[in-house]
Amino acid sequence: MLPDIRLAIVINPALPLGLIANTAGAISIGLGAKFPALAARQLTDREERTIDISSNMPVPILQADAETIRSLLLKTLPVGNDRAIVPFPAFARSLHDYREYEATFPNCDLADEVIDGLGLVGPSKWVKSLTGSLKLLR
Repeated sequence: MLPDIRLAIVINPALPLGLIANTAGAISIGLGAKFPALAARQLTDREERTIDISSNMPVPILQADAETIRSLLLKTLPVGNDRAIVPFPAFARSLHDYREYEATFPNCDLADEVIDGLGLVGPSKWVKSLTGSLKLLR
């Protein structure tokens, strides 16, 4: 387990359901890549069937409009090694190859971009201070 950390994913509820799911999935992969200890374990049942776990802590999916998400993102930067910040900028949906995203990103200003979702992992107090007033996405 990790020390006193928390995670949260914030998504714009105005997105269609499929894009909400895609955004949450993509952000989750980024958070897990930065902090493999969030899930890098296996469990075996009594019949010796082994699975990879999905997460060893709660993953709240919260809601906020695009402007609030962008504001949260800008408050989090720059990021230290003890936390992960994974934004999902809306322009990424128009790109179908990661190399395009990687080439496009340096020409963008996140302060001017629509951000569809944001994943955060870090000290509990920090994550709570940023997301404590947000409602669960339902």
